[in-house]
Amino acid sequence: MCSSDLFPSHDTSAQRNVKDSSIATPLIGVHYGGNWTGGDLAERYGYLNHLGFSAGYKNARNWFFSVDANYIFGSKVRMTGIFDHLVDDYGNITDINGIPGAILVFPRGFNANVAFGRLFPVLSPNKNSGILCHFGAGYVLHHLRIESNNQVIPQLELDYKRGYDRLTTGLNFHQFIGYSFLANGGPLNFYTGFYIQQGLTKNQRTIFYDQPDIPVSKSLRLDLQFGFKVGWYIPFYKRQPRDFYYS
Repeated sequence: MCSSDLFPSHDTSAQRNVKDSSIATPLIGVHYGGNWTGGDLAERYGYLNHLGFSAGYKNARNWFFSVDANYIFGSKVRMTGIFDHLVDDYGNITDINGIPGAILVFPRGFNANVAFGRLFPVLSPNKNSGILCHFGAGYVLHHLRIESNNQVIPQLELDYKRGYDRLTTGLNFHQFIGYSFLANGGPLNFYTGFYIQQGLTKNQRTIFYDQPDIPVSKSLRLDLQFGFKVGWYIPFYKRQPRDFYYS
C-alpha cells in the first residue's frame, strides 16, 4: 500500500485563487462613457457619448496595459448658421423636387488608444480589485454628420457634404482614475471612474462652404472631453495544478 505522502497526481481544472493572491490575467471588455466638452470642441458640440471595447492585461504585480477603440456620438450641435446661405426667400432649403427639406446634424467621431497604469488593491475584497489609474495616447477623429431624411438636396449630397462636416483629426491623450472590481467568482467584473481626454487636432478641410471667404484655420486645436466611464469585462484566468495524494 502506498503512504499518504507519495505519488501526487495533478488536476488542471482548478482556477487560480483570485481571493488570496494577485494574479496575471487578460481582460476583454465593453464600456460606456459620458463626456462634457471643453476647449475648442465646446464651440462645436455639447455632451458626447463614447461606446467602445477594450483588450488588456493585468500582470501579477497589478500593472495594467490595454488598447481600446470608441465610437463617439451625440445630439448637441452648438454651431449655428451653417446652412443659412442655402435658405430661399421663403425660409426653406428645398430638395430636388422643390419640396422643403429637413436637415439633421449630429456630432460623430472615433478614437483609439493605448493605455498603461496600475491597480492599487485598497478598499477591495481581494488583491485583484481596487483603485485603478491609467493614462495613454492615441488617435481621435470627429466631424458633423449631415442627414436629409432620404430627401435629395443637391447642395448637400456626396462630396458637397465635405464643405460643411468640419472633419478634424489628431493626437489624443487621456487620464483615468476609478475603481476596478474582479469578483472572487462569477461574472460581476467591472470598472468605473473619471475620465479626461485632450485632443491636439487640426481641421482637415481646405474650405468651409458657409464661410468661403474665410481661410480655414490650420492652427492646433485643443479639444477637451471630461466625464465618466463604466465598463464590464471578462477575465481569462489560467488554470493551475492541484495536488492529490493517494494512499
